[in-house]
Amino acid sequence: MSRTWIELGSTAALSGLYLRAARKRKISGDRLPGTGLRCHLSVDPKQLQAYRKLCHFSDDGRLPPTFPHVMAFALQMQLLTAKDFPLPLLGLVHLHNSIRVLRPLGGINRLRFSVHVENLQPHEKGATCDLITEAEDGLGLIWCETSRMLCRGLKLSGDAPAVDEPETLPLSELTRWYADSDIGRRYAKVCGDYNPIHLSAASARLFGFPTAIAHGMWSKAMALAALRGHLPVSGYEIGVAFVKPVRLPSEVILNASPAAAEGQLQLDGHGELVHMRGAWRPLS
Repeated sequence: MSRTWIELGSTAALSGLYLRAARKRKISGDRLPGTGLRCHLSVDPKQLQAYRKLCHFSDDGRLPPTFPHVMAFALQMQLLTAKDFPLPLLGLVHLHNSIRVLRPLGGINRLRFSVHVENLQPHEKGATCDLITEAEDGLGLIWCETSRMLCRGLKLSGDAPAVDEPETLPLSELTRWYADSDIGRRYAKVCGDYNPIHLSAASARLFGFPTAIAHGMWSKAMALAALRGHLPVSGYEIGVAFVKPVRLPSEVILNASPAAAEGQLQLDGHGELVHMRGAWRPLS
């Protein structure tokens, strides 16, 4: 489909976007908008430093592969709270996230981001759509991300697409970490994602969770930081499925296949609980 792009000089304030999200609680349609947003965004050195510390990334002169997601967060929020987006943002479930690093993320001060939604389709628990985020420098596309979101209240005709399950590789423990009770608030302070399900047990219970849960993108960032010896500088894709939320506080264990061009990872809890599964591969 042809897409209409809206060029922005800056993103809207997050405070206003959260108010807009809180006001919309109902599904308003079953068609995704044909518009997208574009905006030039600069790296905030203080935010980058705080993010590296929070997610255990070393300062190697390159942006962490998950940091452009943080840079684009307000732009994504602006798209998902617009009047023509039919799904209520509060209540959407992040099922899957895939990041492609096309070229090295070094020496970057400013990027041009584009965000849009596509691929509305049936799911056994409702319907899903893909939030597409792309970042360009002066040479063209350098990074892109697909986040698959589930809306439980929307029912579409047709069957949910079949999901191919790859053959599981042998995994062994790479590292483990403790997700303490305030990691959701600390992540929100750095990244701006103040979803109530991550902030406290009291606010999480309003959305059906018995306790606060960790941000999925914090778990993915921690995993990528631990996998730095497994991944190349660029030319790869790493996707993860968020299986079961990490309840706070809890300890998690990252298991991974040996360092190779292609590999798999799994974030486990105790008692055979699987939080996240994923894989990386070179770009063709």
